[in-house]
Amino acid sequence: MLHHIVMWTLKDEAEGERKATNVVKAAEMLKACADITPGILRFEVGTAQPGMEATCDLLLCSAFTDRTALDAYLNHPDHVAIKPFMKAVVESRQCFDYEV
Repeated sequence: MLHHIVMWTLKDEAEGERKATNVVKAAEMLKACADITPGILRFEVGTAQPGMEATCDLLLCSAFTDRTALDAYLNHPDHVAIKPFMKAVVESRQCFDYEV
């Protein structure tokens, strides 16, 4: 199994919207990718919540059967389609992939 964790911090303003609006939009776009390819075992999208510790604004915590399944997800047209928006609104991105 391969885990794929990504954390994003968004810009205060981008694409004509404030951070809060872009976080919601980005989260919705990611959630729409939850079952786009075979081999996705877990796909959780989280956003920073008031009163809870967070060092980023948006999180994807996912698991795939193997590297082939992750690659299929990463290269799927629906996933590729959200990249321009993410690049426009993201200030920083952290990614951590590991196998268990």
